[in-house]
Amino acid sequence: MKIGVFDSGIGGLTVVKSLLEHQLFEEIIYFGDTARVPYGPKDKNTIIRYGIEAVEFFKNFELDMIIVACNSVSAYALEEMQESASCPVIGVIEPGVLATSNAVDSHSNVLVIGTKATVNSKAYENALKVLKFTNVKSKATPLFVPLVEEELFNGTILNATLRHYFENEESPDAVILGCTHFPLISDAISKYFGPNTKLIHSGDAIVEYLEKRFDFKEKYPNPKLEFFASENPEALKKIAKRWLSAK
Repeated sequence: MKIGVFDSGIGGLTVVKSLLEHQLFEEIIYFGDTARVPYGPKDKNTIIRYGIEAVEFFKNFELDMIIVACNSVSAYALEEMQESASCPVIGVIEPGVLATSNAVDSHSNVLVIGTKATVNSKAYENALKVLKFTNVKSKATPLFVPLVEEELFNGTILNATLRHYFENEESPDAVILGCTHFPLISDAISKYFGPNTKLIHSGDAIVEYLEKRFDFKEKYPNPKLEFFASENPEALKKIAKRWLSAK
């Protein structure tokens, strides 16, 4: 299968890494809208327009599927992208919710962290409510995005930002990493909250979702990878080389 992965910037590479580790696809085409990142502060209509434009970009390729790695786009623009595309378009929120329901019970304390757009959409909260989750809290943590873009995955600045957001929070039973940038600082988040807090990673969640929904008959240990960006694609390719090879 040949798929496209779309993200507002470089964060979606964490989803690509999970896809590569499970060897699900023969070819992966990644498009990061690096010229307009971040999407988190933008309004709903703008995010929808950007999502539809991404579908138009992917029409240059004959794809079997598009994965929307960006949580903000998944929250606001998934339906419009599905209507515009000629192949299935799958977002990360439904897989993340299902992964949460598999990880903890409905009485658990769940914290959703993400961009302002994702948190304001209440997409995770509403979907978890359908599954009878009663203790769900959301917090916008937009400062994590530029820290990850600067590859500050640990250290003084990140630790200060963790305290800024969470010093009054009790350790939850689960944290949904509602932005694809956040898995890159998952070690720091896990250390902050402690070993009893489970982290829900969009990349791992979507792999679990895809394997249940589709019949993958073969593995592809050496898929073809192509990277595109709306600005400075060479920088994206360099970052992809580092992140995707890191253990």
